Amino acid sequence: MNIDAIRNGLVIDHIRAGGAMDLYRLLHLGDMDCTVAIIKNAPSRKLGRKDIIKIDSDRYIDLGVIGFVDPDATINVIRDGKLVDKRRLDLPERIVNVLKCRNPRCITTVEPGLDQVFFLSDRDTHTYRCLYCEAKAELNKK
Repeated sequence: MNIDAIRNGLVIDHIRAGGAMDLYRLLHLGDMDCTVAIIKNAPSRKLGRKDIIKIDSDRYIDLGVIGFVDPDATINVIRDGKLVDKRRLDLPERIVNVLKCRNPRCITTVEPGLDQVFFLSDRDTHTYRCLYCEAKAELNKK
């Protein structure tokens, strides 16, 4: 398999196996007008298997979304074909408009213009809760 190198963009590496499609959907990578390569189940000495996403664009990407889906992922910033920065992620304290509250009585279901805000309520279990009704967040898999 041959995946070309990128000139300017990001390589999201060390994604847990199977997590790349969640990131693809939540980051709206399908809407970008650039090359996006997804490598699934690549061999990894550290993880056994991992996913990798290459984005050949220097557009803004919400790193909080990546940290929410997989806080152990790493971000490699590429400029002029060279690695210029490698970032480790952590769980974000808040995520905005990434998930939708599933509580039918939450104010966000009757006020459609209201931001969907979730806060990190338990770092050990990676639990996020709705800011308005405190319902537990779940990653919607589609």
